Amino acid sequence: MLATGLGAVPVFFLGTRAELLRPILLGVAIGTMTVASIVGLVRPALQEGGPLSVLGGLAAGVAFLVGSGSLLGRRDVHVGELRGAGVRLSALVFGVLLVHSLPEGLAIGTAYASDRAGLSLFVILAIGLQNIPEGTSVAVPMEVAGFRRQSQFWAAVLTSAPQPVGAVAAFLLVERIGGLLPVSFAFAAGAMLALVALELLPQAFTRRRWLGASAGTTAGAAAMVALAVAFRI
Repeated sequence: MLATGLGAVPVFFLGTRAELLRPILLGVAIGTMTVASIVGLVRPALQEGGPLSVLGGLAAGVAFLVGSGSLLGRRDVHVGELRGAGVRLSALVFGVLLVHSLPEGLAIGTAYASDRAGLSLFVILAIGLQNIPEGTSVAVPMEVAGFRRQSQFWAAVLTSAPQPVGAVAAFLLVERIGGLLPVSFAFAAGAMLALVALELLPQAFTRRRWLGASAGTTAGAAAMVALAVAFRI
């Protein structure tokens, strides 16, 4: 949650110019989340369960994220008395990221419920790094709409509020029902990969900023591969 708030800090000093950093930060998020999903979630899921259960979990995770994003995208949201396109965009970004953070929490809880050494730290580092550009994504439209710095910071933090809830729920369920482990791994992986494909990639790889996004993706993926090797994931 605090990592998400950290992503709002550059906006305090750069204002809307912080948008220039987003392709690089989003690229880092793409690289870290993709490697974490495949190495830290899909591979253990296949080792713990059969291919059908893993495929079912992946499909459920993708459907969860697509459905929640579609539901929020159709709503006309307002914040108090504030009106305008900037306010609506701020509220929409906040709502989408709020829903997206739940499967990330499920990934954390599932990793902690597993007996695989180093997996929990590996997953939580990946999600923590991914949360930083999410905080920037929240703060930039709020800066344009005229929100105060304090509001930008706490809005960014609150987008990750479902993560500890999802982490505790996943941990308790997997602890009680061991057969849920591969499905839970796959569900979290499906949601995270869908987030990368549907949200992060289109935002990062624009026509003018694909070089920064490519550099960030390469750096993020390389860092997570190095961590996977170090932790023997």
